Amino acid sequence: MPKVESVEKKIAWIVSGVLGIIICVTAILLLRDSPLFDEYFLLAVVITVFPPAVLDYVDYRWKRSIDKHLPDLFRSIVQAQRSGMTLPQAVEEASKRNYGPLTKELKKMVAQMSWGVSFEDALQSFSKRVDTALVGRTVPLILEAQRSGGKVEKVFEPLEKFVQTTLMFDTERKTQTRPYLAIIYVPFFVFLFTIVMLFKSFFVDVSDFSMTQATLMTPTEARSVFFHMSAIQGFFGGLVAGKMGEGTVGGGLKHSVILLTCGYLVFKFVV
Repeated sequence: MPKVESVEKKIAWIVSGVLGIIICVTAILLLRDSPLFDEYFLLAVVITVFPPAVLDYVDYRWKRSIDKHLPDLFRSIVQAQRSGMTLPQAVEEASKRNYGPLTKELKKMVAQMSWGVSFEDALQSFSKRVDTALVGRTVPLILEAQRSGGKVEKVFEPLEKFVQTTLMFDTERKTQTRPYLAIIYVPFFVFLFTIVMLFKSFFVDVSDFSMTQATLMTPTEARSVFFHMSAIQGFFGGLVAGKMGEGTVGGGLKHSVILLTCGYLVFKFVV
């Protein structure tokens, strides 16, 4: 997957946000008393959230792939240095191998050094471009080892183990927290199922009695209230799912889109 620049994320938020506002304003001006108002409002929310959610997921997968290839890169650098290469030469040799998206960043680093940029500046530029937590932790250690001299390969061996251990713990954490996503999804679908049962039985029955209409909501009013409740639960429940599963609220945008879409389809075709 390609890298998503922060500028692209900002543009996506701005464009999708403007489109969402336009749809909201249009709905308020033209459809305020129409049954379609709620649908257009939900459409505005989905359009606002969907593009940033996709970009956030693509960027997450890209950074995840970078981190997964770090142990292989460090191992390759150690082997190259043991054969007599300097650290810049070892990085140049490693850039000829396939490390997924990491290879492209290594080639950029090698190109910078060929233009006269120092190894330290090229490595710092690499760290800023990649911008992952693991790279941010390992690059300062590599730079410090390079400045102090000595056998730099001795630094890469523990770094390789550190990265592998960190990735293993991260994978284990996600495996353990994945079942907790059911805490978000299951209650939401139970809520939708309850609404369907209410409208298929209770509200259909009471709508036949005119005397109840003075004290109870009409089916249309009840549908609107439950629609709002499901939308709120779906949106914020998705954000909580992202925080639990990936450790970031932004990672929950895709869950919000999924839940909002499911809720809309239920109200559109079932309720």
